[in-house]
Amino acid sequence: MAMDPLDAAMKACGADAFVHYAGGEDADMRYLTRFVMHDAFVFYKKRRMPGTIIVPQMEAVRAGRESCAAVITRTQAGLPDIVKKEKDPWKATAQMIAGQTGKTLLVSPMLPAALLRALEEECRVIVDNGTTEKMREVKTPEEIRLIRTVQKKTEMAMALGISLIGRATTKRGILYHDGAPLTSEIVRSAMHKQLMDDGCCAVETIISCGEDTAFPHIIGNGALKAHEPIVIDMFPKDEATGYYADMTRTVSKGKPDPQIMEMYDAVKEAQKIGISKIRAGVPGAAAHNAVVDYFKSRGFESDTRGFIHNLGHGVGLQVHEMPTVGPSGGPLKEGVVVTVEPGLYYPGVGGIRLEDMGTVRAKKFEDFTKFEETLVL
Repeated sequence: MAMDPLDAAMKACGADAFVHYAGGEDADMRYLTRFVMHDAFVFYKKRRMPGTIIVPQMEAVRAGRESCAAVITRTQAGLPDIVKKEKDPWKATAQMIAGQTGKTLLVSPMLPAALLRALEEECRVIVDNGTTEKMREVKTPEEIRLIRTVQKKTEMAMALGISLIGRATTKRGILYHDGAPLTSEIVRSAMHKQLMDDGCCAVETIISCGEDTAFPHIIGNGALKAHEPIVIDMFPKDEATGYYADMTRTVSKGKPDPQIMEMYDAVKEAQKIGISKIRAGVPGAAAHNAVVDYFKSRGFESDTRGFIHNLGHGVGLQVHEMPTVGPSGGPLKEGVVVTVEPGLYYPGVGGIRLEDMGTVRAKKFEDFTKFEETLVL
């Protein structure tokens, strides 16, 4: 049986325990504990032992029900006695941790600097090289099920947003809905409300239009226009599980400029090429470069204009996580969840992006995204 990765990392550096300190919204902390508490708390794991969290008394019962880690309170860890003598909260927390763990600690690279310095007064401290992040990279079947669930909810919200655009009327080049201009804000709000009803939260959903689409992460505002590209990029999180989905579609109410039509055709084919290259063992860079080569064959550059970002990225408890599907991407592992999102962007003209998400299998990319790709509504 393979050694637990944290145990292996501790053994390699001679550490007695691994320590992390963060709130439950931190992806590593949520992965290690499956517990969400907005205030920061301590997680530690001794070698060959289960992980333990240290929480306030008021959270102990809930943590016992919800967390996969063992639970002790700050009182049980000796904090009240420590603060009688040590008034600096960081130093007091460090003394509490040292009292539970040992003299040589492997700590998360995300540990607050003040706590790191305080721990160094108590212990020998070694900063970990992202072991937990690497553990999160390959998803279990249950994690894949949870991500698929978020994706289905995302597609329902995407369908709502696109239907609002498709059913809009046009007056002097502006889209109208219920007698008023249809804006990015109206579409975004409707999509977010649907996601909330489905137990998801979304922020900064991109609904950009026209020349704004040439800049990938402009959120978009104001009235939507006919015969112009509209990029909808959404990445909601399931509030109960913490897992994300990520997808993008580009649409136009009425036929856009022929240059936009050509760009859309190229991006759609590039996505197919990228998907066809992805399987376990293939470097993310190889899939990315295949798309770069295809765009070049169609006369589109991949520099400061044209294709200006990675082909994809990992998705899980963060919307952007390992692995990379880009020029620096190494061999993809079976079970990772990644996006495939080629795009073309030209200031003064506009942009196109199409994004699917799925998992890497031994011989193929299993696409979770079932939503159609249609430019003209």
